[in-house]
Amino acid sequence: MSDINPIQQSSLEFLKLLKKNNEREWFNANKLAFQKEQMLIESFAQHLLDLMNIHDVIETASGKKSLYRIYRDTRFSNDKTPYKTHWSGSFKRTGKQRRGGYYFHIESGNSFVAGGFFGPSPQDLKLIRENIAFDAEPLREILKDKTFIKSFEYLKGEQLKTTPKGFDAEHKDIDLLRYKQFLLVHHFSDEEVLKADFLTNCNQVFKDMRPFLDYMTEILTTDANGIEL
Repeated sequence: MSDINPIQQSSLEFLKLLKKNNEREWFNANKLAFQKEQMLIESFAQHLLDLMNIHDVIETASGKKSLYRIYRDTRFSNDKTPYKTHWSGSFKRTGKQRRGGYYFHIESGNSFVAGGFFGPSPQDLKLIRENIAFDAEPLREILKDKTFIKSFEYLKGEQLKTTPKGFDAEHKDIDLLRYKQFLLVHHFSDEEVLKADFLTNCNQVFKDMRPFLDYMTEILTTDANGIEL
């Protein structure tokens, strides 16, 4: 299964055409082409979900249910183009003892998979920062691991330009305390996306996130004595 890649050159070509013709009239005239490509992406997502469930437990019921709609919500945006020009989806981990999530994004010249914590709640962000301030070494060990660096280079996500409230600006781990998001991102070239081993590689990148996700899960679900919150 992992040697079969449902994503074809046509999947990327359709997105390029849509980008040039991002209007309802064109889309409706090419609805059958969209539906054909959508089925390929659903197949990709299902194969990826099956692989991930071998090493994690995913709540998302199916590849189809993981996908985001191609229709843009333009109500509060200055950009009124009606359609997204990428394929994307996300997988939710099962249960409160499995924190963090997975995301994939397919777009010519900008394909990537990502995971982590896109919008931590204020309570979660406070817990994360308190744990970093107390002892950042476990996190730093993860971030400097060779596999982590190979897959993600470094921790990504929005950061404060100032010091987070309640923390010392001179704290030795202020670089980590400033994070508002905690994201792991791995980019793929178009050539890599179209190779037969793309599914295997996506799955491996998601597996490489586990030390980070397990660390974050522990600090978000247990107290200082390891007792479940």
